[in-house]
Amino acid sequence: MPLRLWGMSKSPGERMPVWSFWWWKRPRSAFLDIGLALLAALECTVSTVGFLSARIHVSAAGTVGIAVLGTLAGGSLVVRRRWPAVPVLVTLLVMPGMLGVVLLVVALYTLSSTWEWPSRRRRVVALSALAFAEAAAVMTVTLMTPDDTLVERPPMWGLILLALLVAVGLTVAPVVTGLYVGARRRLIESLKDRAHGLETELDLLAEQAQERARRARLEERTRIAREMHDVVAHRVSLMVVHAGALERIVAKDPEKAAQSAKLMGEVGRQALNELREILGVLRMDDARQPEPDSLAGLPRLVDQSRAAGMAVTLTVSGSRQEFTGEAEQTAYRVVQEGLTNAHKHAGGAQVSVLLSYAPNGVRVAVVNACPGGERGAAKLPSGGNGLVGMRERVIALGGTFSSGPEADGGFRIEAVLPSRLTVRAERLG
Repeated sequence: MPLRLWGMSKSPGERMPVWSFWWWKRPRSAFLDIGLALLAALECTVSTVGFLSARIHVSAAGTVGIAVLGTLAGGSLVVRRRWPAVPVLVTLLVMPGMLGVVLLVVALYTLSSTWEWPSRRRRVVALSALAFAEAAAVMTVTLMTPDDTLVERPPMWGLILLALLVAVGLTVAPVVTGLYVGARRRLIESLKDRAHGLETELDLLAEQAQERARRARLEERTRIAREMHDVVAHRVSLMVVHAGALERIVAKDPEKAAQSAKLMGEVGRQALNELREILGVLRMDDARQPEPDSLAGLPRLVDQSRAAGMAVTLTVSGSRQEFTGEAEQTAYRVVQEGLTNAHKHAGGAQVSVLLSYAPNGVRVAVVNACPGGERGAAKLPSGGNGLVGMRERVIALGGTFSSGPEADGGFRIEAVLPSRLTVRAERLG
């Protein structure tokens, strides 16, 4: 027997069919169709035997034959869900001999509700029209041949009108109801499909949003790490240089040693303040965020390195232009990283800081000569990530970055930022 049992689905709120028999998906559908088939078979048999018995003599064999024919006709409703046209064709075939109201109404309702109207419109209209014509003819014949001849019959036009009205009720009403129910069912199914599609799309969007959030957190952590490296490494390098100088001169020149200690304190306080500002950005709104370092602060940055004993000069050329905050901070960090590298690897060497404004943008460079002498032997620890981070920041803004040794043994760090990053160009855009 083609009986299939299905288990529960994995989703808590979703239930799958647990019973399936042939074309029926639920037990009540099978019970309903079988019940309608039995009712239609009984009605066809009883109505036909009653109609013929009032007019002619019906033998026992004839009654059995009518019962068999009525059972076959009513039994066609069993397959109405699988083949909706079969009950209608059976009805059209047996209607001239027996008129079953249940068979006719259910067959037409099933046909119009299960067949899609736009694609099978002609078949539904043709079968419904034939059913209406046969029903009207059968009702007319039935009304014109009453079983009681003593009852006065109404006029002919009244009989025809009554037959048409009854035929309309038996055919048009179930067809219209079936069309409405079928359209409503298909609309609900389409809405469910659309809801499932939207749910899937929302799940996909949620996954994408989570992935974007994860990437944003990763980028923010990387940005904060770079910022802390740029700020803290420079200040700590100055403090280490001052500490080395203090160690050498503390016995020879106490006054100069005190001055170096004072500078170390100032540099340490600046490092702490900048570190607090960076960490405070995480819990401050836009209105309270501190001003970023800019190219206007390069003289102060150079003075700090000069105070630490570095022989450094600053050369500015071209007309001053104001760039975006991110561009100015990036250029500032490039110079800061160059001075930090000079402190670490070129102690005592001559260092030049170049700032050039040009029509195509701004160029910053830090060039140190070949280190030598006693201080040149001092090496500060380095993580090796400063230049890599600077290159990424400059390239992200559309600029160019280069670093490498010079022909005379020195080292050069240079970055060029495009003119489109100026404040004037941004406003015009």
